[in-house]
Amino acid sequence: MDRINLASDYEEGAHPEIIKKLAETNMLQSTGYGTDEFCESARNNIRKACECPEAAVHFLVGGTQANATVIDALLSSYQGVVSAESGHINVHEAGAIELGGHKVMAVPQHNGKIRASDVRKVCEIYANDPSREHTVMPGMVYISQPTEFGTLYSLKELTELSTVCREFGIPLYADGARLAYALASKDNDVTLQDLARLCDVFYIGGTKCGALFGEAVVIPDPELIPHFFSIIKQHGALLAKGRILGIQFDVLFTEDLYLNIGKTAIESAELLKKTFREKGYKLAFENPTNQTFVTVENSVLEEISKYAGTDLWERPDPEHSTVRFATSWATDMNKITELAEKLPVIRN
Repeated sequence: MDRINLASDYEEGAHPEIIKKLAETNMLQSTGYGTDEFCESARNNIRKACECPEAAVHFLVGGTQANATVIDALLSSYQGVVSAESGHINVHEAGAIELGGHKVMAVPQHNGKIRASDVRKVCEIYANDPSREHTVMPGMVYISQPTEFGTLYSLKELTELSTVCREFGIPLYADGARLAYALASKDNDVTLQDLARLCDVFYIGGTKCGALFGEAVVIPDPELIPHFFSIIKQHGALLAKGRILGIQFDVLFTEDLYLNIGKTAIESAELLKKTFREKGYKLAFENPTNQTFVTVENSVLEEISKYAGTDLWERPDPEHSTVRFATSWATDMNKITELAEKLPVIRN
């Protein structure tokens, strides 16, 4: 079989419909910085999908850029952002948030998620500290849906987090880099409408979900960040040829493409998980989305590497590695079936 690369879920270019639309509109002239007709159409389609007609929708190039810009826009200079210790902004963004002058206030992760009770604890400790003026104030909460472990916040969990955040008057922000795979999961009960209702800001991921690049930041109440356009510009995050982003999201939000684009990724990941269990592998994390994590002996990983590219997650000890298999909207199910047949059996 041909070797399949499953190291990440953005190995391919873009959905064919996006390439087609970009080609069709290539020689059209349009205004810049997201003021064009394609961006406006995309904004309206996203507002409809979220059932949030007043929302501000802004298009940025990438996830770290979106996180750094949104977090800096929401926080005052003396505030920090509460995140799971495994949160992307805490471990995989090279200190981008700290570079912007804000502390990431890490709390324990539970299968990649944070609990409302932990957020409450952080806020109460600050409120009851007589020396709090000398410390960093918790100013917002960051989560990702799905999490870095591929797990999902349930509607109940998201509601509890939202309730605590609103009690203490701090924004809840959801990173949706892989949101299409959350929406496609049969275990998911959180909709775009729920995110718009319960989160103060969230973004809809495109880079990992069928676009060439790009993320759509949604602010249900535009007055929360009234000059976000200028803040995007300050961060060097304003794409002059903004229509390239608008066209992509306009296609993704036409005929429910975004709501359905993740199904292949979920189906292929389910086959991988089933095969790993049947062949005696240890799943490092149980999750219902497109990422599969297994812990194997290094010799077994060498055999697997003949057939599939993976992403090294961690080394629990010198003899074992935990690796990630990430399927995507473009994964070929036939290749996954071939890989399932080639995977060696683990004998205890």
